Amino acid sequence: MLSKFQKGIVLSLIVILALSACAWEGRCSWWLIASPLVVFIAWSAYGASVMSANFFIKSICKAPSNSNAIAVTFDDGPLPGHTDVVLDILRQYQVKAVFFCIGKNLAAHPILAKRIVDEGHLIANHSYYHKAWFSLQSTSKIEAELRNTQLEIEKIAGYKSTWFRPPYGVLNPMIAKAIERCGLKSIGWSLRSFDTQMANSEALLSRVTKRLKAGDVVLFHDSGKRTAEVLPQFFDHAKNCGLKIERADLLLKESAF
Repeated sequence: MLSKFQKGIVLSLIVILALSACAWEGRCSWWLIASPLVVFIAWSAYGASVMSANFFIKSICKAPSNSNAIAVTFDDGPLPGHTDVVLDILRQYQVKAVFFCIGKNLAAHPILAKRIVDEGHLIANHSYYHKAWFSLQSTSKIEAELRNTQLEIEKIAGYKSTWFRPPYGVLNPMIAKAIERCGLKSIGWSLRSFDTQMANSEALLSRVTKRLKAGDVVLFHDSGKRTAEVLPQFFDHAKNCGLKIERADLLLKESAF
């Protein structure tokens, strides 16, 4: 089945050919031929930055709103001094989460990573290096990063993760192809906390509580300085709203390993 990206290419080519014939017959301007290309580029940029658009590959981002539950996920760990604090809070509130881990961090901190698994949370793939240029690499290099991270997860957790969350939530044809080659599922979110960018914990708490609704998959970072500060109040808020907090694989009803 063609992706939205592939369908967009086909549609753009058809429109360009039709406009070319129109321009050749003098019924429209040759400049008009550029318009479908401009639209396609803008549409592709949107699809690359919004995972829920399912432009290059299907991404699972939320559960139905009648689920009466939410899930919390954490990106970028494991990191000593951060992930362990988050784990302490999760244990206190009896919340289970999914940690999308960076491969090199798993290799550097296997004991902390093992604690994630031992306490009933899941580890999933978030690339090996998480470099700013991750999305600019070739399919083969992206695939190598995913497979190397898979090996680290299997070594620590004892299972093969089937979930991948791309760095920065950016997707493109190379990443989509690598995901397919590795047999992974693209997992996004429906509520992004921006906890690594928020000026203070009050602003962060306001963002995640005001926007929270049933079915949400919430993106936090266990590397964020203010994340641990707001988690207890966030969990209390969810409880007061009558929302359960389930592990993401259970909420989404999607196997993660």
